[in-house]
Amino acid sequence: MSTGGKAMIEAGSDSLLNAQWARVRGRLRAEFGEATFRSWLKPLTLAGRRGQDLRVAVPSRFMRDWVATHYADRIKALWTSECPEIRSVEVIVDANGTATASGGLEFDDLPATESAPDDGNGAKTESDPAAVLGADQEGLAGVSATLDPRLTFDNFVVGKSNELAHAAAIRVAESDSVPFNPLFLYGGVGLGKTHLMHAIAHHIKKKQPQKRVIYLSAEKFMYQFIRALRNKNTMAFKELFRSVDVLMVDDVQFIIGKESTQEEFFHTFNALFDQNKQVVLSADKSPSDLQGLEERMRTRFGWGLVADIHPTTYELRLGILQAKAEQAPIEIPGKVLEFLAHRISSNVRELEGALTRIIAHATLVGRPVSVDSAQELLKDLLRANDRSVTIEEIQRRVAEHYNIKLADMSSPRRARQVSRPRQIAMYLAKQLTTKSLPDIGRGFGGRDHTTVMHAVKKVEELAAGDISFAEDIDLLRRMLEG
Repeated sequence: MSTGGKAMIEAGSDSLLNAQWARVRGRLRAEFGEATFRSWLKPLTLAGRRGQDLRVAVPSRFMRDWVATHYADRIKALWTSECPEIRSVEVIVDANGTATASGGLEFDDLPATESAPDDGNGAKTESDPAAVLGADQEGLAGVSATLDPRLTFDNFVVGKSNELAHAAAIRVAESDSVPFNPLFLYGGVGLGKTHLMHAIAHHIKKKQPQKRVIYLSAEKFMYQFIRALRNKNTMAFKELFRSVDVLMVDDVQFIIGKESTQEEFFHTFNALFDQNKQVVLSADKSPSDLQGLEERMRTRFGWGLVADIHPTTYELRLGILQAKAEQAPIEIPGKVLEFLAHRISSNVRELEGALTRIIAHATLVGRPVSVDSAQELLKDLLRANDRSVTIEEIQRRVAEHYNIKLADMSSPRRARQVSRPRQIAMYLAKQLTTKSLPDIGRGFGGRDHTTVMHAVKKVEELAAGDISFAEDIDLLRRMLEG
């Protein structure tokens, strides 16, 4: 670009220059249509003029590349028609927004004389970036998944198995800066990863509404990328995803094996990381255990904080059920909640679903809720969560723990050193299997079901009055469930 030794004329100090720029902007809007103008041309600001050379500024590198490729020649032609002295137009990046547009003139007030390009039926053509991905907040709304209003921090029950992930999620949501990048949450199905992702997004949108936040699944990210490729509109895709303040992607393991999507996500991650924008990811395994993930991706996923969510403990499951029961229209006995917390240990979704089924049944049918009615109603779910724990396995584990013979479980001996472990084994069989009381009795040498009932009641009484005994029972249950 030739400078001719002339000083740069600032846009805001030359009224003629501002007037020419206003007319150029008006013609750009008329020629390219409202949607394209809003997406790509409205952000343009006039940086200044030096002799025959003109500078216009955009807020990002990606927008600069797009404008320079698709609109720079037309901008130059329009400027030349306004001022024949102009010989070149340079598009520069002004990320801080220091370039002024035209001394405060609002170009949005200029009328458009032509409608946006369409396909003959009034629809935007697919070559129009805004028609595919939308613009500004409209684009975010079209791509970001709908947030569940129930999944907030207030409704998240914290326990030892998820306290690190919960604390990290709150730090990300409340921080004005980026505390760790990325935040990588991992754990099995139904343990709370998605709940925390939704909670982060809810909190940021409420406390910092000016921030641009996208939350979506890795599958939807891939879908949007494929769509952009098909419509030859990848620049709009890149601009949308690389201009956000917070990008949250759920189930990122889904991109494994999708080479093109993995490549694009790699560059998107790098762009946001370089701009110090927050990235939050979730997966079913830690980065080091995601088989098939490229090594460069694995390394970057581990740059920030990796927080795992363990399978729920009995105490956490009970806490979740108690919190949900407080909102129920009927009273749920504590014994029923304890029964569910013991028997359904796979994931929180199934646990909450079981309680919902009990509440619905009691409300519709009008029967009181009890452990027996819950066991009958949830027979299919309990069978699936039984983990195939057998009476024989319980007897063997309890016998080993108390150092007695396995045969003593079925023998007629009544000595306390034998009868107490036998009662504990009966209690655990009632808690951890779907066997009926008569079936349990038959497994212990053909004893009557009333003997089993007595054993269960005795163990419950002892556990309520003796902390050491209760801890012993809990240890055995954990060993059998694990």
